[in-house]
Amino acid sequence: MAFSDQIATLNRCPVHFTQKLAGPVYATGIEVLQLNVGKRCNLFCRHCHVEAGDKREEVMSPDILGLCAEVLRKNISISIVDITGGAPEMNPGIKTFIEQTAKPGRRLIARSNLAILTEGRYSDFVEVYAQNNVEIAASLPDCDENRADRQRGKGFFKKFIQAAKKLNEKGYGKPESGLVLNLVHNPLGAYLPASQKSLELNYKQSLKNNYGIDFNTLFCINNMPVGRYLDFLLASGNYDEYMFELLQAFNPAALENVMCRTMVSVAYNGSLFDCDFNQMLNMPISSGYSDHISRFDIKKLSKRPIALHNHCYGCTAGAGSSCQGALE
Repeated sequence: MAFSDQIATLNRCPVHFTQKLAGPVYATGIEVLQLNVGKRCNLFCRHCHVEAGDKREEVMSPDILGLCAEVLRKNISISIVDITGGAPEMNPGIKTFIEQTAKPGRRLIARSNLAILTEGRYSDFVEVYAQNNVEIAASLPDCDENRADRQRGKGFFKKFIQAAKKLNEKGYGKPESGLVLNLVHNPLGAYLPASQKSLELNYKQSLKNNYGIDFNTLFCINNMPVGRYLDFLLASGNYDEYMFELLQAFNPAALENVMCRTMVSVAYNGSLFDCDFNQMLNMPISSGYSDHISRFDIKKLSKRPIALHNHCYGCTAGAGSSCQGALE
């Protein structure tokens, strides 16, 4: 769906998100640089807000990756580098970027579907991640094979388990190893996730008892009405009901900790956005502030007003939602 069509659909919400606020929302600093290194992916997931797939041509170039590395070198206060996609592993320059930017005191996070690590040309990422102490945030919508495959495609779950076992063998997810393997859950349907704590307990018991898999923490993320998930809501006739559920579950306390206030999102072409969701809606950073990684100005960006629309209900509904899971 075109950007303009998505925005037009989001306008159907009965109460605009900004009407719930006392005033503009501003950034409070830049702790996280999130790179969407491309829309190419080995999977074709029905919920994907990026609309990623193996035929997508949008991939961050070595030049843009180099500019991102330079920004990190000059701005040591940026303590977290969050690498997402698509499947980050399918970017030809990502190994070099990881090696250039990994350093003590900085968290590197790779958002992976894990299934890709079972494919021959990408299997060495297990070693690359371990050698550079990269935290892995692995998306697993459900512990049940059939339900997981329904969202991710037939055969996904078995590949996920195979890759998770390899990571466990390297020490990922094991106490005292220092190698972090977190899992990410998002609901299969048009509803909000259950309690993060209860789901984590369920995941840990199921994966350990049935497959011998260990991991550190489970993050629950609300599905955002963007991209393919928006298509799903419309096709299933659930759009209005889901938006009303998000609206009714609006939690003003969650607004204090939404991820856009402490991060900047970099698109494959170097353009800057407040978050990955705004990026996929082509909602740029407010006019007058740095709009490209080549013009990165941390002082200006740290105080910028955040661009908001009705999809923002997704990050402020219930317990709240961010790339680090529930906000409460």
